[in-house]
Amino acid sequence: MLLTVSESAPERRLPSWTQQMCAVLRKDLRIEARSGEVIVTSAFFAVLVVVLASMSFHGGPRTGRLVMAGVVWLAISFAAVLSLGRSWAREREAHALAGLLTSPLSPSALYAGKMLGLLLFLVAIEIVVFPVAALFFSIDLLRYGPGLLLIALFATPGIAAAGTLFGSMTVRTQARDLALSVVLFPLLSPVLLTAIAGTRALLAGAEPSELMAYVKLLGVFDLAFIAGGLSLFGTLIED
Repeated sequence: MLLTVSESAPERRLPSWTQQMCAVLRKDLRIEARSGEVIVTSAFFAVLVVVLASMSFHGGPRTGRLVMAGVVWLAISFAAVLSLGRSWAREREAHALAGLLTSPLSPSALYAGKMLGLLLFLVAIEIVVFPVAALFFSIDLLRYGPGLLLIALFATPGIAAAGTLFGSMTVRTQARDLALSVVLFPLLSPVLLTAIAGTRALLAGAEPSELMAYVKLLGVFDLAFIAGGLSLFGTLIED
């Protein structure tokens, strides 16, 4: 008895959107686990920015609080640019990005996976940078750490979302790092300024209700960047 085509050949199903996103994330994490170049290089540069700033601008406890609020987030933003440059450089090598785009992978899943990878890289960098900044600027991390963690929890996703979206635009340009910096920093300015203002208010002894106003504003920026990335990434990454 002959079998029909539908009976003899098993039905092939594409991975779900979540599975596609996790596959992209696992790829980036495995490459980073083997090389460590993104986190090590970016963290070293961010720590160097903090150390040099503390040597240049630290003038006592009060000045240290004011300066640290800006230095720590500028260091994180510089680290994000370096992380993005190396992350997308991997996709350019051996035409890996072309292979991803010609596969049945959803562009939004590709964006989400790359964004989560950058988010985890930035979290690892912040784990190093925040204690170093607290040490060099004479900040009590046990006292201000929970508030700083809350601000980072809402500021970092916005940086990762915007960076991943506009980092993809520079993949095929010649002056990639310069183009990424020129495009990214103006777009990140609302997130960075809000995070800096919130951190400065935290170190000045602001009330929790005042601090939550900055956190809510950062949440709005996060939603806007993530929604924009999921909807626009496919258009921006096309040839």
